[in-house]
Amino acid sequence: MIKVMIERQIADDLADHYQQRANSALQTAMGTRGFISGESLQDANDPNHRIIFANYRTLDHWLTWYHSDERREIMSGLRPMLVNEEKITIMEHIQ
Repeated sequence: MIKVMIERQIADDLADHYQQRANSALQTAMGTRGFISGESLQDANDPNHRIIFANYRTLDHWLTWYHSDERREIMSGLRPMLVNEEKITIMEHIQ
């Protein structure tokens, strides 16, 4: 299993619009092959700083989703609401 951390900074006054699209993205991701679970968190000191954790069975499952047309379409709607590009970190358990 891998854990993907996606870090995003939302532009001021766009948090509500962002959250609607982000929820839709999570619903779509949940239906993809290899998706195990996900959660979305916001910084306690900066509500526009968001972190998404997604668990996938394998790196290949994540990469399939990451490069999919569905994700590309979702990101085309989210990207204008972000201050900068999302930062993605892929982690795996220490064996």
